[in-house]
Amino acid sequence: MGEPVTDHRPLSPAVPHVGVANLANALTVARLLMVPVFVALLIAAGNEHPDLRLGATGVFVVASLTDRVDGEIARRRSIVTDFGKIADPIADKALVGAALLGLSAIGNLPWWVTIVVLARELGVTALRFWVIRRGVIAASRGGKVKTVVQAIAIGLYLLPIHGAYGTLRWWLMAVAVVITLATGIDYLARALRLRRATVGHRAR
Repeated sequence: MGEPVTDHRPLSPAVPHVGVANLANALTVARLLMVPVFVALLIAAGNEHPDLRLGATGVFVVASLTDRVDGEIARRRSIVTDFGKIADPIADKALVGAALLGLSAIGNLPWWVTIVVLARELGVTALRFWVIRRGVIAASRGGKVKTVVQAIAIGLYLLPIHGAYGTLRWWLMAVAVVITLATGIDYLARALRLRRATVGHRAR
């Protein structure tokens, strides 16, 4: 779910002849497959079945952890592929989007939060495809912070907790929304710079 540092190199595998079938990509696909399982548990749990809520939280946590693990494996083993560069952020956004929509559907999270975050995430995905032929926009520090704060805030909303913890999760979600918007603006600026730089280079 990370955000951008501009790289003017064209999108291509980090190492020649790296196949799509590798452990990092398998974890990314597994994260995608966990999304419907997570949604089913969350909707079935609603606000009446804390055991199922804990199960949904567990699936969300495991899926979120695969995001860190698959990227680390890909870098350490030099098995970064074009499939991974595209599928990884899609899997991240599918998981976060499913969590936000599910929480709003059962009345735990205001719809405006879900709409704002998803609008930003869909906008970033569109920007990725807009500049994909001109270069790679890789993860930045701000994007990584956003990912962590979002995951913690969503995780707390998934848990059947109240009182002081309920207040804490509200503030964490507010921080997550602010960081989400800020990194989205940064992503747009980097994408525009990348397009201008590549167009200018070709013009010369």
